[in-house]
Amino acid sequence: MILAPARVCVFDAYGTLFDLSGISRSVRAELGERADTLMRVWRRRQLEISWLPLRPGAGADFWRVTDEALDFAMNSIGLDDPRLRLRLMEGWLTPSPYPEVVETLARLRAMGCSTAILSNGSARMIGGAVAAAGMADSLDAVLSAEAVGRFKPDPLVYNLAATHFGLAPESVCFVSANAWDVSGAAAFGFQVVWINRDNTPAEKTPQGTRATAADLAGLPAILGG
Repeated sequence: MILAPARVCVFDAYGTLFDLSGISRSVRAELGERADTLMRVWRRRQLEISWLPLRPGAGADFWRVTDEALDFAMNSIGLDDPRLRLRLMEGWLTPSPYPEVVETLARLRAMGCSTAILSNGSARMIGGAVAAAGMADSLDAVLSAEAVGRFKPDPLVYNLAATHFGLAPESVCFVSANAWDVSGAAAFGFQVVWINRDNTPAEKTPQGTRATAADLAGLPAILGG
């Protein structure tokens, strides 16, 4: 399926552009198979906390959310290691991009499509990841939910991208590997592409998906390139 013309392509960060599996690999020597369990519980708890109503007076601080979720995950497997804990947290500042990311961004920009990140990650987290990957010149904007004090899937977060580029939602292609993010972006009015990296069965396609791809390499063709 080819989407209607989109002037901007906006990407979720974690699991879409950046591969989080490197964080668990970095501690596999110490934890063995428990590294994957820890990462799975940590990521799930991180998202669960972000979906809760924010505490009175609290901003959208994804670093704090990630920190709290790590405490939960480490406790769940009986792990108490401050130095390893620090390494795990620092992994969110330097996740590796998936292999096809840089080339895909270049192809989209060659097509005349602006590119951006829209993430729940704090500005420090996302800025660090982009800098570590050498991707700064591949993006026209890096937008954090921190700016509006809410987390996705709150519409205020998706509106950051529409407002930044001065476009109606239907002129924006939003790309995410997270089903809940796809549904939230589609409800806001974006044209949404779901990156199905885990080969989830077709009947579980997130609500509002306009097109699906196994990775980002197929995105330019979906956008008519």
